[in-house]
Amino acid sequence: MTAFAQAAAVSNGYQISWELRSVNHRYLENQFRLPETLRAIEPTARELIRQHLKRGKIEATLKLEPEMSEPTLALNKALLSQVVAATEEISRTVPSATPPSTLDLLKWPGVLTNAQADQAQLMSRAAELFESALQQLVQARNSEGKRLSSLVEQQLASIDEIVNFVRPLGDNIMQLQQQRLQRRLAELEAQADPARLEQEIVLLAQRGDIREELDRLSIHVAEARQLLSANGPHGRRLDFLSQELNREANTLGAKASQTEVSQKAIDLKVVIEQIREQVQNIE
Repeated sequence: MTAFAQAAAVSNGYQISWELRSVNHRYLENQFRLPETLRAIEPTARELIRQHLKRGKIEATLKLEPEMSEPTLALNKALLSQVVAATEEISRTVPSATPPSTLDLLKWPGVLTNAQADQAQLMSRAAELFESALQQLVQARNSEGKRLSSLVEQQLASIDEIVNFVRPLGDNIMQLQQQRLQRRLAELEAQADPARLEQEIVLLAQRGDIREELDRLSIHVAEARQLLSANGPHGRRLDFLSQELNREANTLGAKASQTEVSQKAIDLKVVIEQIREQVQNIE
């Protein structure tokens, strides 16, 4: 389901801002873009997403920018020593390797920091903002879910109309087969044993009986409506039901012995395909 949310605040001399984007995806997939100084927040953020969402590709971007005033820079000597030691080890192992310049060392994430920044406070504020942005995202997805639910309801109503149109035709299948067989015998000027004729009519009627498919279509429609009206994630279950509806529509088309039924089977497949496309976006 597509949605967008953002949350921003100023904390300890920094502008903190989250942007969350959600696009359709069959499963739940998270992608984070975070500054290295706040990378530790990612596991907590991922867990929060898993608690609130079940499907969709979520892109989360955290921006950390100093305010207009010039920040006071400080050198992280411990980290710098580790980086220098690593580069020296590389030089001993690979003598031909080009040693990093002073500017390269200063660009290393975390070597230069804002002396005024309280890392713990920034982390806490970023976590609070993420929860706020996530709640906005969930609300936006819920709103879209309601719109999608309304569309699926309309398509389910179309299936009901098709089933109700076809059902009387299915009830007369034996009579129709009898008329066709008798007409064919008359064209051939052939005589048939009444008992044998009755057996053939029953056999043809059984092969062309579509009432069972119509009943299952109605059952699947009722179950889909029940899922749409209930709380909780039902996207995958609705996806499965759309496959079952399509299977029944295929069987209905294969059994059809009347032009009207064949046409309605095609119409049914079109509606079911529309449902399948919509439920891919429902959590």
